[in-house]
Amino acid sequence: MPALYRSPSNPRSFARRRAIAFAAAVGLSALSAAQTPAASDETPAPAEGRSETGAAIALVLPLGSGTFGRAADAVRAGFLAAAAAANVKPMVVGHGDDDVLAAFNAAKEGGARVIVGPLVRDDLKKVAASGLELPPTVALNQLDDAAQLPANVYTLTLTLDSDARQLAHRAREAGATTVAVIASDSPLQQRFAQAFNAEWILTGGDAPIMFRFDRSPEVLRALRSDLIKAHADAALLAIDGADVALARSYVKSIPTYTSNQVNENLSREARYDLDDVLFVDIPWLVDPSGAAYAGLKRPDYPSVTLDRLYALGIDAFRVAQAFVDGAPERLDFDGATGRLSLDSSRQIVREGRLMVFRSGEVVSAETR
Repeated sequence: MPALYRSPSNPRSFARRRAIAFAAAVGLSALSAAQTPAASDETPAPAEGRSETGAAIALVLPLGSGTFGRAADAVRAGFLAAAAAANVKPMVVGHGDDDVLAAFNAAKEGGARVIVGPLVRDDLKKVAASGLELPPTVALNQLDDAAQLPANVYTLTLTLDSDARQLAHRAREAGATTVAVIASDSPLQQRFAQAFNAEWILTGGDAPIMFRFDRSPEVLRALRSDLIKAHADAALLAIDGADVALARSYVKSIPTYTSNQVNENLSREARYDLDDVLFVDIPWLVDPSGAAYAGLKRPDYPSVTLDRLYALGIDAFRVAQAFVDGAPERLDFDGATGRLSLDSSRQIVREGRLMVFRSGEVVSAETR
């Protein structure tokens, strides 16, 4: 953790900051993650056993963490739902905030041929620095951009980075040549904007024109004036979902893209102000009847954040199955979080569904 988190004078504030840092790392709503309660007393014993079919899959999650327990519980629920549908009983190893290495050792000693986890970026850093010899391991987070993954470690994440890259390609394919990026100061939205910018330039675009978003009247007045002068033919709104409609009123009629935070807790009336705004979201949310997860239990979670984590658990199990006999040469399937494929850098690339607001509804961007 950065120095900011090392010596908290207020433990409750510290826990909230850790939750917000986690949310930024996995690309979820920081507010939702910070406000969800810890895991319930129904957290299972550290090891639940091995599949009767001979597969040995271990799921390692911070189920005992007061900060991340509820998020971990949602991942576990999706993972076990997918495992039950496949008639497989995986091993589940829970840990707290400081014992992820002990949990990984327990998974290895339990005979795991593939491990799924950890969930939190700081735990992944500990595993990466430990020098542990691991079976194929599917981490549910990612290291910092410049850090190299240990041998046998792959990543499957819900970060907004992949959505940003997908939007950059869409904007180019739609004919945009000059893009305005309007970003708030939040770490999550800054990362979203940076991922978009990098991919936009890789596709051959010029450096985006950057604008800072703030709700203060003076900043908004300057934004209006500067956008007129920019003559951009597309805009990315790297802004928390509740403020997208406000920023959209300054962008006017050019093609506009934003993150999936815009698809959280909005009334249909509020969505009318977002007509033609495009974003990427997971099929589990925008296509509930999808064949890729037909028949799986759909819990009634109090937040979209937990729905997304449940979907991540579903896909994590299916990926783990592909690794039981060693790393596959090819991985390509439709999942609850998007189209998943394995690239040469050991990242499991996720391509979500491109969606758009039309007349107060969220529909596929391919629908005409």
